[in-house]
Amino acid sequence: MTASELTMDGFSGAVLRPGDADYDQARRVWNGAIDRQPALIARCRGTADVVAAVRLGVRHGLAIAVRGGGHSIPGLSVCDGGLVIDLSPMKTIDVDPTAPAARVEPGVLWRELDAAAQKHGLAVPGGEVSHTGVAGLTLGGGIGWLSRLYRLTCDSLAIAQLVTADGAVLEVTEETEPDLLWGLRGGGGNFGVVTSFTLRLHPVPVPMYAGMVVHPLNRAPAALRVFLDLAAHAPDALGLNAAMVTAPPAPFIPADLHGQLVVVLAAGFVGSLAEGAQLLRPIREFAQPALDTFGPMPYTALQAMVDDSVPAGLGSYARSEWLVPLDDAGITALVEAAGQMTSPLSQVLLRIMGGAIGRVAPNATAFCYRHAAAMLTLNAMWPNPVSADDTHRGWARQAWHQIRPWSAGGGYVNHLCDEGPGRVREAYGEQSWNRLVQLKRRYDPDNIFHLNQNIPPTG
Repeated sequence: MTASELTMDGFSGAVLRPGDADYDQARRVWNGAIDRQPALIARCRGTADVVAAVRLGVRHGLAIAVRGGGHSIPGLSVCDGGLVIDLSPMKTIDVDPTAPAARVEPGVLWRELDAAAQKHGLAVPGGEVSHTGVAGLTLGGGIGWLSRLYRLTCDSLAIAQLVTADGAVLEVTEETEPDLLWGLRGGGGNFGVVTSFTLRLHPVPVPMYAGMVVHPLNRAPAALRVFLDLAAHAPDALGLNAAMVTAPPAPFIPADLHGQLVVVLAAGFVGSLAEGAQLLRPIREFAQPALDTFGPMPYTALQAMVDDSVPAGLGSYARSEWLVPLDDAGITALVEAAGQMTSPLSQVLLRIMGGAIGRVAPNATAFCYRHAAAMLTLNAMWPNPVSADDTHRGWARQAWHQIRPWSAGGGYVNHLCDEGPGRVREAYGEQSWNRLVQLKRRYDPDNIFHLNQNIPPTG
């Protein structure tokens, strides 16, 4: 296998091999604990390049990893000894405010799409970290500030262009490939390489009412109860997240909280500023917060609010779980898990579900956990990312076991790290899993695209 062989297949992008000047930079991904050495990195400029790369990989029996934004927590964007199909150069964004929809290539990050759409007072429900890639988040489901009103990211997916394992290019729509579109709405990268996404856009006020309040951890049980009581009766237009983290030595954080565990209650409201301020009075007025940043804020700023807490290059390991409503014992278990964190960079995150998410039938898309009250993410993060020390991963696993009694049935597929095929199956539920296996047999019977949260064609 040579780089010239790929070029002869019609590849027009850059081809990188070990020893090339840009190779080490190109193989790095967001999670610094991932240190893999692919045999070849094909940096694609368009769909024809993806076709050429897929065909080369299949012809030579190479393991194929697909990189979009490179933000996969388990590091699925890169592999050892195989081929990385690198989509990061594919950055086109075409916004049609009359549709309203955006056609987005798979190298686009959320901050890029958010900025382009907000110019028209529009947005797609995305994640809460703006340097996440659009592609991976969409294919796994996608949960963000707007999801309670506008549902998941995958629910906004109207059209996808897909390169299959045999190099065919499919235009996937409700009319042409309804079953495959169903599978792409939450089924991950199991069926091919998506080279464009057409996503429905939704109106957002500019600015919107958003922000956060911060309390020391000793107030966390009471603060979380107020927060969850608000969530239980919140309108769809109110997005709500909570976190327990170590306060950084940032100038906007009171000095006496620097390096201390805190609870953060955050929200964004898609409506009038006055109504947002009124709705959020319960968490703003509870026990005089140490910090209150609520006020008018562009959606793009809300999306980037926690970016600095999850920079590229740190080691990361996550466990997630869909949760039923938490009682006081569940809140206590959550706070205890935060108190046991082994790194000041680690996080306990609680994203509130409900609203429009729960009004979609569980089998309407491959993503099935519509009924969950919240999503828990236990994100262990640490410096010295190539360290063999398993202390921080051990904390995430132990904390997950502590919260597991409040499980709604499984975890979020985009956050599964080393938990085995049983957890992947559990993430979809039996009915959706069986349908996904049938799709896999049809579109990727040889399991070419298996370096992901894999759905094998054998079931």
